[in-house]
Amino acid sequence: MASKPKKADAAAATKDAEDGEAGAAKPAGRFSKKLIIMAAGALLVVGGGGFGAYKHFAAHKKQEQAAAEKKKPAVFVDMPDVLVNLSNANSDRTQYLKVKIVLEVPDKAVVEKITPLTPRLMDAFQTYLRELRPTDLDGSAGLYRLKEELTRRVNVALAPDKVTAVLFKEIVVQ
Repeated sequence: MASKPKKADAAAATKDAEDGEAGAAKPAGRFSKKLIIMAAGALLVVGGGGFGAYKHFAAHKKQEQAAAEKKKPAVFVDMPDVLVNLSNANSDRTQYLKVKIVLEVPDKAVVEKITPLTPRLMDAFQTYLRELRPTDLDGSAGLYRLKEELTRRVNVALAPDKVTAVLFKEIVVQ
């Protein structure tokens, strides 16, 4: 005859069955929670990166629009023609340099300040150009150095105002 299980044995069996089910369910539950957390983290990183990129490009576009609105057309100032003899110690032949210069300034207010200082600028041009040798003007590199040096000298003479560039309309070495 089979004896009835005791109450304590029945409770232990029930507890083992529950532990077995809970034990089997725990790893699956932990794995799915980890998966959800990793997916949420990845979504947060990707979403944050996308939002940051959007903000960066939107700010950059606003800066470009503001710069385009602020950008005014350049103003040009014609300077008198300059004719100088070049320094040439090795040759008995005298060479001359004729230059037509235009100054590019950022706005018309600077033009009003340049006009009374024209004699000072012409003196700066004359003294520098007279020291040049014909070889100093060879090639585009020579003209670039000449342009940069004249721009520097003009900006020193006009300080605190500045010119954007010194442009050549005509250069003749004869």
